[in-house]
Amino acid sequence: GMVEAPLVVKPWLARVSRGELFAIMACGMASIAGTVLFLYASILGRTMPDAVAHLLIASIVSAPAALVIAFLMVPPQGEATGGGLELKSEAESSMDALTRGTLEGAQLLVNIVAMLVVFVALVTLVNLVIAPYTLQGLLGWVLAPLAWLAGVPWAEAQAGGMLLGTKTVLNELVAYIELSKMTELSERSRLLLTYALCGFANFGSLGIMIGGLSTMCPERRGEIVALGLKSIVAGTLATCLTAASVGLVV
Repeated sequence: GMVEAPLVVKPWLARVSRGELFAIMACGMASIAGTVLFLYASILGRTMPDAVAHLLIASIVSAPAALVIAFLMVPPQGEATGGGLELKSEAESSMDALTRGTLEGAQLLVNIVAMLVVFVALVTLVNLVIAPYTLQGLLGWVLAPLAWLAGVPWAEAQAGGMLLGTKTVLNELVAYIELSKMTELSERSRLLLTYALCGFANFGSLGIMIGGLSTMCPERRGEIVALGLKSIVAGTLATCLTAASVGLVV
């Protein structure tokens, strides 16, 4: 996940370079969490066999793809961050540790929920302003060539672009629900789009990631916000690169 994985390297977040920070963000956008994998598989399982395996493979393969794209977009400077780090506990007792953990977790939750509400509301506001068009519909036209480059035939690329737009503006859950209904698409196109949509690269997830990372590393909030939109682009390109790779062998 975009927040769960960075928690593992939380003590290093303040030390990593700008490029390494962006790589962490891009990898979060290019994969899905295990908590939602089976939900998405149950949705796709009606029209696609072995959906769990495809989603699992997509998340694994997209990780190195996201690293490559992240380092191309924001090259790391200097030596790679590594080595040991002495962690000193600030808690004076087990009860103090429990209290601190509860308060930090609550603060993280509040920030995530607040950012998610704001970003979803912003998308809704934009859709109201440009009605009868929608942001996801306009993105669908822009992303149709990307769907074609991922291996979807041009005759079906517009539908693929619409799904990519829906995933970017709303989320991948809505996109997968729409994909499960598109029985007119060829089996190969549905398979490639399953891989292309397998990531958290959307505006709602961006709000979650900014809220979570800013709580874990408040001194780098400015960098996190500045790299936010780029991370959506990197995550989308990584999942489409994974889809294109799958298209070479199916």
